[in-house]
Amino acid sequence: MPGSEEVAELTLEAAMGQLSPKTPALRVVRAPAVPTLTDDELLEGVVRGDQRLGGELCQRLMRVVDGTLYRVMGRRESDHDDLVQSAFEQIVMTLYRGKFSRECSLTTWASAITCNVALHAIRRRRTERKIFDEGQDVEQVSRRLPGIGDPESSVSARRELERLRFHLSQMSEKLARTLLLHDMLGCGLAETATLTGATPAATQSRLVRGRKELAQRLRKDAERAAKGGAP
Repeated sequence: MPGSEEVAELTLEAAMGQLSPKTPALRVVRAPAVPTLTDDELLEGVVRGDQRLGGELCQRLMRVVDGTLYRVMGRRESDHDDLVQSAFEQIVMTLYRGKFSRECSLTTWASAITCNVALHAIRRRRTERKIFDEGQDVEQVSRRLPGIGDPESSVSARRELERLRFHLSQMSEKLARTLLLHDMLGCGLAETATLTGATPAATQSRLVRGRKELAQRLRKDAERAAKGGAP
């Protein structure tokens, strides 16, 4: 079964099939290694349809795509490779459609797109009742965690992260994306503004409103738990 990197490389060809017939297809081939390229040189070659550069693009972005998915989703589940594929499809499509303005780095752009893919996956899983199962067996959760430190604390931390993702999935996409990019992935205010298509002032406002709403949601959880209700 192919790993994430092989899946991503195959995705580049699949994504090209969704483009206009006038767009040159980008096929991943095992060609001789190309000299080290800058991001701009790589992007220009990819958009031109240079057949040597599909694998180079995957190798350059695989770590950030995989890492962003892991940080936002919290684990690698059975559909992890599917999410990697979706992220690369979106990255390739934005490049061909000229949506990458190059106001930030290629890796930051890829991380932002992957973050959006992950957020949509969280929303979908919430609908399918997979992301936040209040009846989940704590012992079953603990068996998936590393056997380091206090198992009870690890389980508690995991459940708190799941609760955080659950509430993010219920917030507006603008607020959730802004919080994920700035507070979770560490993008600066200006970068977050660029990636979300907002002004720095609007982005700052979203951060304030998003943090306030998230804090209120978590506080209500704590109040319900103190009264003996479900979180």
